[in-house]
Amino acid sequence: MTSPPQLTNHQTLVLKTLLRVKVPTSAYGLLDQLREQGLRAPQQVYRALDKLMELGLVHKLDSLNAFVACSHPHPHAHGLAAFAICTHCGQAEEMTDLAIEKRLQSWSKDHAFKLRSATIEMRGTCAQCSPD
Repeated sequence: MTSPPQLTNHQTLVLKTLLRVKVPTSAYGLLDQLREQGLRAPQQVYRALDKLMELGLVHKLDSLNAFVACSHPHPHAHGLAAFAICTHCGQAEEMTDLAIEKRLQSWSKDHAFKLRSATIEMRGTCAQCSPD
C-alpha cells in the first residue's frame, strides 16, 4: 500500500476548502476564501488545483468551470468521474458506475480511441430540493 502524497501548504489549503464548502467552486472563489491564509494570485490556486487533480483528489466540472473534492478516498485507478449536479442548490454528488466505465472502455477499444479520462455531468434536482 502506498502512503498518501505529501501536499504543499497551498494544496492542503485548497483541498480543505473544497472539502468544507461541499459545492463546486471556481478557482477565483477559492482564491477569495484563501486570501487571509496567504494565497494572493490566481496562479497559486491553479497550480494547487492542477496537482490535486493529477493526484485524483479533485475533479473539474467543465460545464461549471468549477472544482470539487473527490468523494472517494482511494487513488483513482479509473478514468471515469460522474456527477449529479442539482440545478437548485448547486450540490454535486460524485458516483461511480462500473458498467458505464466498461462501456466507455469497450467503445474506445472498438474505435481505436485511447481513452485517458471521462467526466459525465448530469443535471437535475436533488432529493432535498425536489418538491415530491
